[in-house]
Amino acid sequence: MSLGVLNNLSAVYAENNLTNTNNQLSKTLQQLSSGSRINSGADDAAGLSLVDGLQANQQALNQSETNASEGVGLLQVADGALSQVTSLLNRAVTLATEVSNGTLNDSQDAAANQEYQSILSEINNIGSTTTYNQNQVFTGSAAGVQIYTGDSSTGGASADDLYFASLTSSTVGDSGGSVVQSNAGEFIDLADTAAGVLTKQAAVTDTVAGGLKFTITNPDSTTTNFTTTATTVSGLIAEINEDGIPGVSASLTTAGAAGFTTNGGTNNAADVGIMITNTNTKVAIAEGGTALSDSTTAGTGAALQTSTKALSTISYQAGANEHETNLAKTDLTTQGDAENALTQLNSAIADVAAQDGYIGAQINTLNAVSQVVSTQQENVQAAQNAVQATDYAQASSNMSKYEILSQTGIAALAQANSQQQDVLKLLQ
Repeated sequence: MSLGVLNNLSAVYAENNLTNTNNQLSKTLQQLSSGSRINSGADDAAGLSLVDGLQANQQALNQSETNASEGVGLLQVADGALSQVTSLLNRAVTLATEVSNGTLNDSQDAAANQEYQSILSEINNIGSTTTYNQNQVFTGSAAGVQIYTGDSSTGGASADDLYFASLTSSTVGDSGGSVVQSNAGEFIDLADTAAGVLTKQAAVTDTVAGGLKFTITNPDSTTTNFTTTATTVSGLIAEINEDGIPGVSASLTTAGAAGFTTNGGTNNAADVGIMITNTNTKVAIAEGGTALSDSTTAGTGAALQTSTKALSTISYQAGANEHETNLAKTDLTTQGDAENALTQLNSAIADVAAQDGYIGAQINTLNAVSQVVSTQQENVQAAQNAVQATDYAQASSNMSKYEILSQTGIAALAQANSQQQDVLKLLQ
C-alpha cells in the first residue's frame, strides 16, 4: 500500500467502527437503565407493536376485574336488602298465624294488623331507599345494569345484564324468569354500495336516511314499536343505546368482525357497519323505510344480516309464568283476612327466595369472571414481560464487550492518525 496523506482510510475505518460501537453501547446502557429491551420502534418494530397491544389488553383486563368487583358489590347490596325483606316476611307470618287462631280480641287484632302494615311500609321503604353509588337498585328496569368485561377486543368482551325487579308491597319478589346467554345480533353493512348506502370508508359522522324498527313483546303479550330517528351513524348508535331496550345495544364494527366477508359480491371484511346486539327473545329488529341509506344517494337501504359474533351477553328473561306477590291489599283485620294473608305471605317468601337465588347466582358468575380475568391478566403480563423486559445477563455481557471495543477503537484511531507522521520522515 502506497503512503499518502490525502485520505487516511485506516482512520476512517476506525472512526466508523468506534461510532457503531458507541451506538450499541448507548443502546445497551439504555436497556439496562430502563429495564426495557424495546425503547423505540427502531429497537424492534414488530415487538413494539405486540407490546402496545398487550398493554392495551392488560389495562382493559385490569379495569374489567374492577368492573366485576363493582357488580358483585351491587348484587351484595341487593342480597342484603332481600335478606331483610325475608326477615320482615317471617315476622308477618308469625303475626298472621297468631291472628288466624281466633283467640285474640278486636284490640289485639288491631295491634297485630298495625304492626303488619308497618312491615309492608318497611318493605316499600327498602325498595325505594336501597341504593348503590347513589343509584336506586330495585328499579324494575328491563334494560338492567350492564357489567362489561373484556380485553379491549371485540371477540374477548362480554356483558352481564343484571336485572333487579321492582320491590314494593305490591310487587314482592320475582320468580319464573330464566338466565340466558346469547351472542346473536344484526349487522348493517354501511359499505353495501349495491344497496345505495355509504362508502367503505363510512364513519360515525356520515349522514344516513331511514331508520330501524324495534318491536318489543311485553309480558302481557302487547307490543311496543320503536323507530330510530337519528340522521347520523353516531346518532343512531347513541339513540339505540340510550333508549334502554332490554338486551339491545349497538356499536360500530366491520363486516369481518361480524363474520361476513361477502354479500353478493358487494362488500368485504373491511366494510364498516353497525352491529346491533339482541339477547332478548321478545325483541324483534326489522328494517324501517329506507333503512340506513345514504341521504345523498338513491337506494333501497342496507339489509340486516344475522350474526353470531355480537357482544356475548348474559341476561335475565322474564318467563311466561313470571310472578310477583301483591301484599298491598292484605291485612290482619279479621281471622279470615289473616288466613288469606298467610297464603300470600308464603307466596311472597317463595318469590323473594327465587329473586335472591338469581342474585346469588350472579354473584357467583361475576366472581368466576373476575377470577378468569385475573388469570388472563397475569398471563398477558407475563407475555408482555417476555417480549419487552431486558435480559440483564445478555445486556451486561454486551456492555462489557462494547466498552472493550470502545477502548480498542480509540486506540486504533489514535494509531491510524499516528501513521500519517511517517510521511514526514521521507521529506527530511
